[in-house]
Amino acid sequence: MTRRVLTGIKPTGTPHLGNLLGAFRPALRLADEGLDAMYFIADYHALTTVKDRAQLARYTHEVAATWLALGLDPERTLFYRQSDVPEIFELSWVLACFTSKGWLDRAHAYKSAMAAGDTEINMGLYTYPVLMAADILAFDSDLVPVGKDQDQHVEIARDIAQRVNHMVGHDVLRVPAARIEHDSAVVPGTDGRKMSKSYGNTIPLFATAAERKKIIGRIVTDSTPPEAPKDPATSTIFELYRAVATPAEAEALAARYRSGIGWGEAKQALADRLEQELAIPRARYQELIADPARLDGILAAGAEKARAYARGVLERVRVAIGISRPR
Repeated sequence: MTRRVLTGIKPTGTPHLGNLLGAFRPALRLADEGLDAMYFIADYHALTTVKDRAQLARYTHEVAATWLALGLDPERTLFYRQSDVPEIFELSWVLACFTSKGWLDRAHAYKSAMAAGDTEINMGLYTYPVLMAADILAFDSDLVPVGKDQDQHVEIARDIAQRVNHMVGHDVLRVPAARIEHDSAVVPGTDGRKMSKSYGNTIPLFATAAERKKIIGRIVTDSTPPEAPKDPATSTIFELYRAVATPAEAEALAARYRSGIGWGEAKQALADRLEQELAIPRARYQELIADPARLDGILAAGAEKARAYARGVLERVRVAIGISRPR
């Protein structure tokens, strides 16, 4: 039986280079590994932070257009919007009734918010792991790709599934496993910190060549003169270049660093390589984002397929807990 793998992305901002290297590309590779790949836009998860309706709609379309522009084939894989699959949310309530409060008290996002003194933590943030468990369990997912230090939510989903199975006396839910992405990229931003919209240091994925060059020009460098040798391993510019270049291209630029290169020249090399990488996807993206009805149609078609599967899982659960009668 082909193993099923599930990946979701929250529409909480305009996609940037860090998203490409840390999320979109690793996820898209799954379909090439012989796995039954499922991709979704986690728009209800985004409600924990995004409260503006127009902004949420825009971000959702931007994420959908990005998936498709980068090569996702909705005929080959399952691609849907979370909010179009109501079975997920009914299952979420059932799972919540089997979930220990202690598990949620220990969740990283909740603990981080508490440690930061956040006095307005919403229940969406607190119960986020339960909805994520429903996302996973509603599709009999075998694998959920996560970073090596971000597998707690999958562990909670496993705990919930095992508790449900134990309480009803048989395996009604498939117990998933985390697929640890040891090589998932931590991409530096223009200030050297992790690229994040919260830091305002991102390089938008589909900016024009001129816009991107201007942003790259803001990457922080030192005062080393152009003719002085430079260590590529300590350069944010080189790290970003290496992330998109071939090994041969990266080594060629590293040699130029070691023999002496001006920061302006290094930034131009990065700008040129990113434009080479992203010009064609940008054209596809612009075509897609200009036609939201087309995006909605693709997502709706995926949702019909997703609902057909999730409906079967939910009915198994309803029978197991006594809500429905066996057919």
